[in-house]
Amino acid sequence: MTVLVNLIVTLGMLYVVPAGLRLIDPVRFGRTARLWPLFAAPGAVCLWLPRGAPATALAALYAAATAALAVRALVPAVRALVPAVRAPAPSARNPTRSGAPGRGPGPAEVAVLTALVAPSVAGTALVAERAGHRLFGFDLDILALTVPHFHFAGFTAALVAGLVCRASAAGALARWAAYSVPAGTGLVLLGYFIDDWAELVGAVTLTGGMWAVALLTWRDVRPGAAVRDRITGALLAISAAVLVATMLLALWWALGEATGIVHPTLTWMAATHGLGNALGFGLCSLLAWRRLNTRSADPTDPTDPDGPPRPAGLPARPARPARTEIPA
Repeated sequence: MTVLVNLIVTLGMLYVVPAGLRLIDPVRFGRTARLWPLFAAPGAVCLWLPRGAPATALAALYAAATAALAVRALVPAVRALVPAVRAPAPSARNPTRSGAPGRGPGPAEVAVLTALVAPSVAGTALVAERAGHRLFGFDLDILALTVPHFHFAGFTAALVAGLVCRASAAGALARWAAYSVPAGTGLVLLGYFIDDWAELVGAVTLTGGMWAVALLTWRDVRPGAAVRDRITGALLAISAAVLVATMLLALWWALGEATGIVHPTLTWMAATHGLGNALGFGLCSLLAWRRLNTRSADPTDPTDPDGPPRPAGLPARPARPARTEIPA
């Protein structure tokens, strides 16, 4: 299991995160995405070293990069909320005193913010596991599996949920997906500290969100992408189909942990659920959205029926409702 998990984590560190950063904002995060493999290299190397001081030091370098990314995402989000919190309440004498209305983050923004923060959880778990320290009392195997979980369920799934929400014109199902994927990821993490039943609630929430992402990808995103580019359409189809099976396995495992019924082992889950989500969903999704982004940025593309270039990661769609950009 260790070799397979290490390969999945290496993929997440060296390709998934920088590719996702380019989709979020190629201007703001372009330089970070280009330099990220340098930040991630110590983390990837430490995976293949025995536990100890050298591996811990390399893991700490990667954890520092993930923490900096989280801070860079959170600071603007907090600053955006401050005006709404500090705005004085209107009075009878001056009903307009409340000033400019503040706007909280929308569903796509919540999903993308979750994606940017998730690697820091993986980085923290990596440092503890490489040091042989049972952080919060968790087994080292659980800490090791937390690293890929928060690169793919935390980063990739949340990012794709945000992109799908935006591409689907933020309908009710799309909003549910964009909120429930971050919520489910957080509830699974919270369940680690409470009990297996709490973790099962998180798994159910996350599964519902991921199945919504799969449905929206198949129904709303894939058809237009397939018309413009069959390869992109095929990648989106694979990513949607894989989620049906991999998240069913996640439910089975969480239910088994909570109730004691027969369920897959961690090794079997890594070889099926983990590998399927990493390659079938995560990698295929990012490759597809990158191709969509590239075509959307080309104003001369004759196969683009939606005209001028659009923001990064957003495919063509039939209607043009009011735009809500996905911030960093």
